[in-house]
Amino acid sequence: MNGRLIAIGDIHGCHEEFAELLSLLELKSDDRLVLLGDLVNRGPDTCRVIDLAREHKAISLLGNHELRLLKYRRTRDLKYAKEHDLETYDKLRPEDWAYLEAMPLTYEEPALNLVCVHGGFLPGQPWLRQPAEVITRIQVVDRNGEARKRTEAPEAPAWADLWSGPPFVIYGHTPRAEVYKLQWSVGIDTACVMGGQLTAYILPEKRLVQVKARQRYFG
Repeated sequence: MNGRLIAIGDIHGCHEEFAELLSLLELKSDDRLVLLGDLVNRGPDTCRVIDLAREHKAISLLGNHELRLLKYRRTRDLKYAKEHDLETYDKLRPEDWAYLEAMPLTYEEPALNLVCVHGGFLPGQPWLRQPAEVITRIQVVDRNGEARKRTEAPEAPAWADLWSGPPFVIYGHTPRAEVYKLQWSVGIDTACVMGGQLTAYILPEKRLVQVKARQRYFG
């Protein structure tokens, strides 16, 4: 495996922080840049984030926010339209929709025995067979073994606490004040759009690079 694998957590339209982080990373031609989904919504400029992702040839994974926008576009059903969705919907250009449509659910790096994903996986089940609804939304696992968001089951354990690998999983989606590093996973959504930080995790050296949010844009 040549070059670095660089994963970046949820950007949510924070284009200035994304641009600053990219400049700190000093990307080389053989690096692989993986964005862990939720490029869109909440922050100042979703379209500029997508432009930067395209410009730097990033592998951008499908997050729950992209999934909602795509579902709304296909169905026009308002049950899929939540905070900032319609505002983003109106701004997206044809090339942006094409970019969202092409987003894969996961990125696997067999040489490092790892998988990048937006939300995570249900422990005890083959990760490759898990549906988009689970792996873009999961934060915790309820007492029935179902994938839930933290707000739906506040007492339930985080899926990562139950994940015993392999593979090692790099994920976003669950905003925390600090990077959440366990033996078989690392969560790098450090809540940039909520005034936290935008985090990159670099392999093989397992190094973190972070930039602080310029302001609190959401929440």
